[in-house]
Amino acid sequence: MSKIPPKIGLVTATCIVIGNMIGVGIFILPAALSKYGSISLLGWVFTTIGALILAKIFSNFSKIIKKGGGPYAYPKAAFGDFMGFLIAWGYWLSCWIGNAALTVAIIGALSFFFPVLETNTLYKVVIGLGLIWAFTWINTQGIKESGRVQVVTTVLKLLPLVFVIVVGAFFFSIDNFPAFNLTSESDFATFPMVAALTLYAFLGLECATIPSQSIRNPEKTIPKATMMGTIITASVYILGTVVLFGILPIDRLQTSAAPFAEAARIIAGEFGGYFVAIGVIISGLGVLNGWIMVTGQVPLATAKDGLFPKVFKKENEKGAPAMGLIIGSLLTTGVLLMNLSEGLVDQFKFIVDIVVFVALVPYLFTAAAYILILIEKKVHLQNWVKTFVLGGLGFSYSLWAIFGSGQETVFYGFILLVLGIPFYVLMKWNKRHD
Repeated sequence: MSKIPPKIGLVTATCIVIGNMIGVGIFILPAALSKYGSISLLGWVFTTIGALILAKIFSNFSKIIKKGGGPYAYPKAAFGDFMGFLIAWGYWLSCWIGNAALTVAIIGALSFFFPVLETNTLYKVVIGLGLIWAFTWINTQGIKESGRVQVVTTVLKLLPLVFVIVVGAFFFSIDNFPAFNLTSESDFATFPMVAALTLYAFLGLECATIPSQSIRNPEKTIPKATMMGTIITASVYILGTVVLFGILPIDRLQTSAAPFAEAARIIAGEFGGYFVAIGVIISGLGVLNGWIMVTGQVPLATAKDGLFPKVFKKENEKGAPAMGLIIGSLLTTGVLLMNLSEGLVDQFKFIVDIVVFVALVPYLFTAAAYILILIEKKVHLQNWVKTFVLGGLGFSYSLWAIFGSGQETVFYGFILLVLGIPFYVLMKWNKRHD
């Protein structure tokens, strides 16, 4: 009799959501936002509302469609195999390519303590590959082990952020607070720019819906984890930006490469700076662990439906999609080595931008699928206004986010998606001849 793999509970599922959203970027994002002025706080509020709408859609969906794969499974249920495959394809690409970008960011954070990493390519390669394969191995030990890492790293990454927010409030000076709009553009033209900058900080809100088969009492746990994770993350983002705007003078904030670390130095001296610097590294490690987990889980759900090769649905005795994890990390390794070749750095950044667009597409189709599924299943049909408003707002917000990605990004992102069509045809052919 085979052993039933252990499942995770609410705390771990919530930490997966928080951990996959809060990465290395938030530690430097307030500096980028400060160049626009305090209008950027409105951008945070607008994006938070959009993220909460999408989180609510994913939460509600998890009660209706009780299977893993979240951003793949929900559109597939509404629009069929082809659309489900395309979304899974794009999402999977965004995971393993994005993991290479995360690894590069962690190496950058480590260079604060080890400056040799800025110049020595061999060290970069060794550490980068070591991180990718260490977390791949942890994830092959089952979701319980991956979840433990996520809980520990989420708590440790939140500590320096909460420290700066809470203690920094006593160092807050309204004199430092930037003017509403520091650009030469109108408020109307500036607002979409700051909202687009904040948008990417919420990618990952759907992550509790992906390994649903490994979560205890998923009908209750997933909605709670998704909403709580999104609310906690949004609170940290907004409060952190407000406090930094009040601690650091605007000219210093705009040129800072590590605004949270600088604020922590003002609060607690050199110790504070090191405390935050370590938090950045831990944050990067946690988010890499979480997204490597997703890189195995999405093709697992897709392969179980016969839309990805069979190798992806193989689970080891601990319930982990080991081959899917290994294949994903091999591809990440290739992308990482490409990035560490100096001549390809600019192309790599461009690819990452496209990948962010591809990650937004599932939000758009999930919001549309929400309305369609509820109509077909006649769920909440007595309250159709609520269904159409929630789904419509989620669809509109996702469309706006994709529009804000820029023409070139959308164009090449679309090409990246349709490159999956030959693979879909091949999967259908293989299925027919099984």
